[in-house]
Amino acid sequence: MIDFGDQVRKALRGRGMSLRGAAKELHYDVAYLSRVLSGKQAPSGELIQAVNELLGLSLTAEDASPHDDEMDAWELVRRVQASDVGPATLSRLERAFDDLAMAYPKEQPDDLLRRVRRHSAYVVRLLGAKKTLAEHRRLLVIGGWLSLLGATLHIDLKQDGAATARLQTAAALAQEAGVPEIEAWCFETDAWRVLTEGDYVRALELSRVAQAAAPPRSSALIQATAQEGRAHARLGNSRETYSAVERVQAFSAAAGTPETPEHHYRYDPGKSLSYTATTLAWLGDAAAEPYAREVIKRLSPSDDVAHWPRRVASANIDLGLVLVAEDRLDEACDSVRKAILSGKVVPSNHWRALEVVQAVESRALPEAADLRDAYQWLTAIEQ
Repeated sequence: MIDFGDQVRKALRGRGMSLRGAAKELHYDVAYLSRVLSGKQAPSGELIQAVNELLGLSLTAEDASPHDDEMDAWELVRRVQASDVGPATLSRLERAFDDLAMAYPKEQPDDLLRRVRRHSAYVVRLLGAKKTLAEHRRLLVIGGWLSLLGATLHIDLKQDGAATARLQTAAALAQEAGVPEIEAWCFETDAWRVLTEGDYVRALELSRVAQAAAPPRSSALIQATAQEGRAHARLGNSRETYSAVERVQAFSAAAGTPETPEHHYRYDPGKSLSYTATTLAWLGDAAAEPYAREVIKRLSPSDDVAHWPRRVASANIDLGLVLVAEDRLDEACDSVRKAILSGKVVPSNHWRALEVVQAVESRALPEAADLRDAYQWLTAIEQ
């Protein structure tokens, strides 16, 4: 099979043309073109036609479809088993989902979403295969978790229509398989979605529904309680906010540290620190500062912001909010600028960074222009 990216790069070298020069000629963003040529994003039909015209090639959409070696290997194993699905295939899919959930804190959402789509498509294929009732249920559970993670990534990318569809799918699969934890996560995830849109009352309602649906002592229960605290904070309900924070800390301490704390659906004390920092910062409580600094201290692998996990970027925004409230504006600008330049502030969190930018601008500080430029760069690259 022809490698689309390889063919285009060879043609560019033959013409002595750089990637940036090609992007300019094609009238496409250089970052988008780079993702296409590296196989991280499928090209549009318009781009394929434009590339062919520019470089004298005859590439097709089929040439631009990456060969899925991983799924081919799984399919071979499946076909030699007595069942059309088989426990080995299901175990691999379960491990694959865990890998995806553990990649969530660090990987860019658009890159991770492509991997989720591949595995979801494979699950769809297997749903039509011959299998036992037990295998069918395991497949539904895997499909439910994958749909839930896909919804979360769509929310991060501000793709509300797709997020809603995936949440509905995840909830339906959870109900069919009888897994209340997935259903509770669906309500919690939807609470976060409407919270980012400014509907704090609805976020509060959904977080409570999630808590009611969640199994006792589950990660979904802890996360939904944290979501309740954040909604109360945005509504300015101090007493209720502190109550939720205390419950989250107690639940988290009782649960202990899981074997895979980086797993998005496994709550751990480190997440409790992060959520406490955000919640108190939104409430305007200076007590958020030590929590935010502790998250940064624990999770920053180096001073290189490009290697930060997402929680460190969020903690820097939380810290910036507190510092602005205390008139420590130089520090606030530095903290939020680092968060923006890390590239780990996803579109669903742009509004949080913007709050600090606007607060600094309202004080007419010289640093405000640089911070606004950084924010505009952030929003431009996500277009």
